[in-house]
Amino acid sequence: MVLYLIGLGLNDEKDITFKGLEAVKKCAQVYLENYTSFLQCSVQELEKFYGKKITLADREMSEQGAEKIVDEAKSKDVAFLIIGDPFSATTHTEIFRLAKEKKVPVKIIHNASVLTAIGITGLQLYKFGKTTSIPFPEEHPCLETPYTVLKDNLKLGLHTLMLLDLRPAENKYLSINKALEVLEEIEARKKSKLITSDLLVVGCARLGSDDFIIKYGRVSELKKIDFGKPPYCLVIPGKLHFAEEEVLEGWK
Repeated sequence: MVLYLIGLGLNDEKDITFKGLEAVKKCAQVYLENYTSFLQCSVQELEKFYGKKITLADREMSEQGAEKIVDEAKSKDVAFLIIGDPFSATTHTEIFRLAKEKKVPVKIIHNASVLTAIGITGLQLYKFGKTTSIPFPEEHPCLETPYTVLKDNLKLGLHTLMLLDLRPAENKYLSINKALEVLEEIEARKKSKLITSDLLVVGCARLGSDDFIIKYGRVSELKKIDFGKPPYCLVIPGKLHFAEEEVLEGWK
């Protein structure tokens, strides 16, 4: 029996690889994690396309309940579906580790993730530094981590990818506009002059989908833009190569 960790890509039910679809169809139990990101389609559309009933796995089931999922794979084939790539969110590494510890066979089927799709901005992937996230500000009133990560990356001339918090089950998403305000609030406390109204940033929505949006401009400009539906991410460029600048100009 096998535990399959299957990446679904970034857009809809058809982004799964052929190898991934073959694996799903032969599994007796199929889980879908639904807290690190979400697709531009419904669970019902996934079930229809895969021909399988899907059980939603929230954070508690995916983390505290990981042992139960792994134990199921001792007696039957189990698929754990992950939006993006199986290892684009560190939380899923624990399921992999636990399966190896319990000597349950694991097969990984990779797919596209935001960590690679962000290359469409024109920013070179090997020039990205540490990735960070911006959580909902009301839950982290003294937030500093994204600012600290940005500061460290900029010292090295590296780009910073910031993933914006989301809770699909609650239909709650941190917008790019609000994320920029959060960074400005941290700047007001830290006063390191990293975030200014003239700072050039890149806002992205729905990368991997047909109606994705990418906008490059000053903080003051992006705060006025409606990016439409989530998910969202933000990039603050480091030192730019002329080839990167040329592509970025096309997103202004």
